[in-house]
Amino acid sequence: MKRRSVTFNHNPLLKNGLPEWRPRLVMLGLLACSFALVGRALYLQGVNNEFLQAKGESRYARAIEVPATRGRVTDRHGDMLAVSTPVRSIWAIPSDARLSPAEARKLAQLLEIDVEELNRRLGGGRDFAYLKRQVSPELAGEIAALKLPGVHQQQEYRRYYPGGEVMAHMLGFTGVDDRGQEGVELAFDKRLTGKPGARRVIRDRRGQVVEDVEAIRPPRDGEDLVLAMDSKIQYLAYSALGQAMQTHKAKAGAVVVLDARSGEILALANAPTYNPNNRTNLSGAQLRNRVFTDTYEPGSTMKPFAVALALEQGNVKPSTVIDTAPGRITIGRATISDSHRHGLLTVSEVIQKSSNVGTVKLALNLAPEQMWRMFNDVGFGSPLNLGFPGEAGGRLRPARTWKPIEQATMSFGHGISVSLIQMAYAYLAFARDGELLPLSLTRLELPPSAGKRIFSIETAREMRQMLELATLPGGTAPRAQIQGYRVAGKTGTARKLEGGRYTTKYVSSFVGFAPVSNPRLIVAVMIDEPSAGQYYGGTVAAPVFAQITEGALRSLGVAPDAPLVPLQMARKSDAAGVREKM
Repeated sequence: MKRRSVTFNHNPLLKNGLPEWRPRLVMLGLLACSFALVGRALYLQGVNNEFLQAKGESRYARAIEVPATRGRVTDRHGDMLAVSTPVRSIWAIPSDARLSPAEARKLAQLLEIDVEELNRRLGGGRDFAYLKRQVSPELAGEIAALKLPGVHQQQEYRRYYPGGEVMAHMLGFTGVDDRGQEGVELAFDKRLTGKPGARRVIRDRRGQVVEDVEAIRPPRDGEDLVLAMDSKIQYLAYSALGQAMQTHKAKAGAVVVLDARSGEILALANAPTYNPNNRTNLSGAQLRNRVFTDTYEPGSTMKPFAVALALEQGNVKPSTVIDTAPGRITIGRATISDSHRHGLLTVSEVIQKSSNVGTVKLALNLAPEQMWRMFNDVGFGSPLNLGFPGEAGGRLRPARTWKPIEQATMSFGHGISVSLIQMAYAYLAFARDGELLPLSLTRLELPPSAGKRIFSIETAREMRQMLELATLPGGTAPRAQIQGYRVAGKTGTARKLEGGRYTTKYVSSFVGFAPVSNPRLIVAVMIDEPSAGQYYGGTVAAPVFAQITEGALRSLGVAPDAPLVPLQMARKSDAAGVREKM
């Protein structure tokens, strides 16, 4: 049987035609898909192109921060104390920073770090890493010239302090982020700190800015700050304190100068100090602003307050005679003594000779609540709330817990602790006719309003006369005298309390004001642990007061109120070894 061949195009299966609806359905489906794609394209590009824009910007557009300049700090005369200078910070995207060994060594050399440290910062799978903050523009230029992949720069600001060590404890300093960390920089950080702005830019795949698109938000610089500080008086205080520290081989010291008319803080110095422009290897002792943060037992500088309260209550007059013989007084099991026997003394002479016995007899005739209220009113026992960081309040126990011996010892400055700023503030009551004003770290544009009345005008003026006697021959502080000016003040010499016992270490102090006829300045000095043989306040601290006050009064142009005669009497009294009582 012969088989007949059949070609493909004559295959009988092809004779069965496809349904007419099928190709039409396919065609309609293809057309629908085409219209859908065209419609989607029109929608994305014409109607709602924000999606594509957002996707593109997420890959190439960035909003970068534009840093704001921190406000400047000046003294009351406009002299610059703190200013921010532009610097650069070097940072990297570790995944992009593919550096050859030679490039890594060169970069590490410029950054002054080890190659191992550089590799560690570029490792670890992080998306961002600072290589070094706050480098100079010159160094940043050298690094930029290397054109290293993944290594970038950004502008920042670094604080510069022209006064260096002289102004350190008043100004404090900022950190690498230009935020205040100590001193005025911290106390007024909100005012000084600006608000950074932002700009939209286009970056390439290496992270380099190729186009500056627009400003999103302009930066707002911080406010400038004008301090009450007088740079000339500050330098006088710093120099005099440094000389005293060296002469007496002291552990530490502090000085504060107040304007008696306004309550402004004109100068503040501490020792040891530091350079805020170079803070490597700093210790806690250098950083402590002892004027505000350290408390001490003030010794005899506290006696005028007990005497003033006795005068105010009408218990005594300046001429009232007190029998201090035989130079000691026993309260319970404790005996309080004078360093010299004085016998009969007037109230004025109690201050002039700094008699412990006389002061205690006056204090024990006062109610404990009266003494406590007076101590509280002049600022003891609680911070002055000037906004300065770390301000101490001192120790003042409630009056209901006082025993007679405690009331007695507090009257001459033991069993109570204060800061130097508190003591200077309290003496405002004597310098301002019994009135206290709030203190101010910043320059006041308007005269201060009336302050808080502590003592009557008569009591304050009587106390000024007594305190002036303490600086004249026969008193405890003839070395506080100044040619051409009448001065008043009180010495303090207190043993330091350690482990519940009084030691042979001393705190020497002096608080005074001048000129007596119309007080302009209050100067408080504290020398901690003088160890060169002398430790009495009249020998150690009073000369510091004299040196600062004389220069400051002449700098301010204050008219003299005393004859310009040599101070031979003071020197003779010093040679005779006039001693200040405990």
